[in-house]
Amino acid sequence: MSFKSAITVSLVEEARGGPFVYWDGMQDACEKASALGFDAIEIFAPGPDAVDEAELKGLLEKHDLVVAAVGTGAGMVKHGLSLTNPDADHRAKARDFVKQMIDFGGVYNAPAIIGSMQGKWGGDVSRDQALAYLREALNELGPYAAQHNVPLFYEPLNRYETNLLRTVAEGVEFCKTLDNDNIKLLADLFHMNIEEADLAAAIREGKGYVGHIHFVDSNRQAAGMGHMDHAPIIAALKDIGYDGYLCAEAFALPDSDTAARNTIEAFKRLTA
Repeated sequence: MSFKSAITVSLVEEARGGPFVYWDGMQDACEKASALGFDAIEIFAPGPDAVDEAELKGLLEKHDLVVAAVGTGAGMVKHGLSLTNPDADHRAKARDFVKQMIDFGGVYNAPAIIGSMQGKWGGDVSRDQALAYLREALNELGPYAAQHNVPLFYEPLNRYETNLLRTVAEGVEFCKTLDNDNIKLLADLFHMNIEEADLAAAIREGKGYVGHIHFVDSNRQAAGMGHMDHAPIIAALKDIGYDGYLCAEAFALPDSDTAARNTIEAFKRLTA
């Protein structure tokens, strides 16, 4: 069993300054990630047509990289779409956007991630109703992703970003209510640091459900740049048999190159 390293690249100009390491295009990201020894990139794109397929396949081959996952957050950030919006037409558009991103990632055997597009409850939408909308979406989108032989990742977020599901345990319980088993949880250490009493215990509770890790520190900088103790988390991941990616969804602080280098050094140190 071995962990794999990944790093984020954002192509969404509206999100500049957000928690992504590389910002200057696919070629720049692939060259730099490969030079540092990363196994994969995670792509945050404005839409399914933002990347030329032949160009990206060429870059991946040249630099011995794969795509670990693709984000759908631009659906919210750029297009204002939410899977729990009270309007049925809006929700349908949101599901269609996610399907397009599932298809985009599927070309590279990369799962899509549902994070900010899950939305919130409030106003005309009760918590139960919002969760029903989310369940409806995941019951449709999980099997859709399965057509590409990949799971769909659902990410519990911290209380400042959603009021739906915030912990791994809540995510597990929700997954048990779905009528498909193709939804896996994305456990983001930054969100977990806010919501979980014990990150390692939460990982163990997620056995069988955790499919992807966002590998960062307490301040959402590169691992090692905050006050998080990663050793027990890595031990817990080993205990549950996790063999997926540890992906840096981190701020490019003090700059992209330093954040990337700090990440790969922490990855090697912790997983040795």
